[in-house]
Amino acid sequence: MKKILVILDGIVAKKLMQRIVESNTRENNYDVVYMNDVVLPEQKASNFTFYKFDPTSESKLGMVLDKNVHSEVLIALNSKDEMLNVIKNIKERKKNLQITILDYWGIELEDPYVNIYKGIEVLANGMVERLPNIPVMAQNIGLKQGEIMEIHIPFGSSYAYRYIGSIEQTEWKIFGLYRNQQLINIKPSLILKPNDVILVIGKPTVLMQVYNAIGKSQGQFPMPFGHNIYLYLDLYLQNKKRVQDVIEEVKYLNKKFKNQKLIVRVTRPTTVGLMNLIKQSFEEDETVEIKMDYHNLGMIKLLKNDTKAFDIGMVILTNEMFRNKKHIKDILDLRVPIFKLGDELTGGIKKTVVLINDVNSYEQISPVVFDVSSQLRTKTRIFDMDPIGEHEDKTRLLDHFENLAKIFNQKIEIISNEKNPIRELKKQTNTLQILPLKEDMFNQRFSWKFLYTNPDLISFDMKKYSQLLIPVIEE
Repeated sequence: MKKILVILDGIVAKKLMQRIVESNTRENNYDVVYMNDVVLPEQKASNFTFYKFDPTSESKLGMVLDKNVHSEVLIALNSKDEMLNVIKNIKERKKNLQITILDYWGIELEDPYVNIYKGIEVLANGMVERLPNIPVMAQNIGLKQGEIMEIHIPFGSSYAYRYIGSIEQTEWKIFGLYRNQQLINIKPSLILKPNDVILVIGKPTVLMQVYNAIGKSQGQFPMPFGHNIYLYLDLYLQNKKRVQDVIEEVKYLNKKFKNQKLIVRVTRPTTVGLMNLIKQSFEEDETVEIKMDYHNLGMIKLLKNDTKAFDIGMVILTNEMFRNKKHIKDILDLRVPIFKLGDELTGGIKKTVVLINDVNSYEQISPVVFDVSSQLRTKTRIFDMDPIGEHEDKTRLLDHFENLAKIFNQKIEIISNEKNPIRELKKQTNTLQILPLKEDMFNQRFSWKFLYTNPDLISFDMKKYSQLLIPVIEE
């Protein structure tokens, strides 16, 4: 049990005394020197001893110092001269005693045993942190460098409606979440929502980057899934013309998206000429890294290893790789967006399309829809069609999309009627469809297509247009 000397006077003395009493765990014994009875708490715990005298008195202070062996001293006084006088008196008797002082005057002391807690800075930081768009950092925990931070999730953030397990957390980590003034248990499947407040820990420089990314409402994708995009190219499944089209489309995406690097993984190479074509296509681009697989390690094994090794935020695959859905189903475990390249690649996307189905999953992917469309500079079409008369009310979801469009400063067109949505989708040109990535998409289908009415499953089986599949938490 440690013995602590507390010397108090002035306008903060009563509040400081109150905080010490409230924080009392009975693991410390306190000697409290005071001059005004207003400082005294209403209830005095047995591990507190109170002395009423002027602490600038060397003899009286010496009596308390000599009586007990103190591990440290806490001082909050009303005058700079009194503070320096008390420090001097303590140093004459206990040269190596740790002292923490509350300083409002700019005291400068070259003494490793005196910790100066600058009250003016604390007040200034506290007031500034009440302003919007200012990070809130723990001032006196850990290294006291801002390695613990509180971050508010604004409406329209690319981190909103993301489940925690899908957020790349390198050199930082979410360890707490407040929602509606309640502390929520952290788990990978927990979805972040607008107005949530998260507590994060990590390197201060990294936390500032995270804070800035969370606060921005556009231009972040493929974050928060990862920093880089990744093309998996199986040459055994592609002819030369297809490879050329794929390269042009991927170069376009690499230019548009705010990724740091493009990783091109080439496997099962066929001809030297085709390999040279790939290398020459990217040789002048420093953001591209080409990785070869000469050992046919297998698609899923390579994807799992590379996703982690290269901080991948989006995987690009050709639709030829989805012929065997059962074989590729493990791709769900990656928990990153999948860009499925369609048959019609024009080297440019003119519009993004969303064919809304269930409210839960489409609410989750909504921030990504507008983040992607803002980077591609495309107009977004929302198809709200109900040809079979479903009863789920999507009014709230449509309002949600319209509100997000305003935040992202994006134009949307909502098309609502009872026509067949798939037929309408097939009429689109130069289109990217954005939809949730679901487990049912990889299940075996019956050969009778007319038995299916789920637009997500029907869309997934289409090969004409490219699709961006966003992982979601399914209820």
